[in-house]
Amino acid sequence: MTALLPPGVKVHLALGYIDMRKGLDGLAMLVQGVLQQDPFTGHLFVFRGRTRANLIEIIFWDGTGLCLFTKRLEHGVFPWPPSVDAGETLSLSSAQLSLLIDGVDRRAPEQKWRPAIAG
Repeated sequence: MTALLPPGVKVHLALGYIDMRKGLDGLAMLVQGVLQQDPFTGHLFVFRGRTRANLIEIIFWDGTGLCLFTKRLEHGVFPWPPSVDAGETLSLSSAQLSLLIDGVDRRAPEQKWRPAIAG
């Protein structure tokens, strides 16, 4: 997958882990309260849970409403940097976001698994 983001759109990887039962409003509140960012800037905010390491959620404002993108890996987990302090983010490039969405570790970018058959 190639993520083509408009110029000026930033990707914020939220360090630490969240309760993946949170929806749009809960994640937007985390962006405002914990990350001290504005969820209505059009930037992407990426979250991962502790126990569901194969699931990420990305929220962003498209100009008319909040959007939620969810991805679950069928095999493996999303690589995630260790959390230093709650409320910290790591900036990712568009290419690094593409690798993350594909489940590839940005520090060692090689595809590790592919299903042999569907189903």
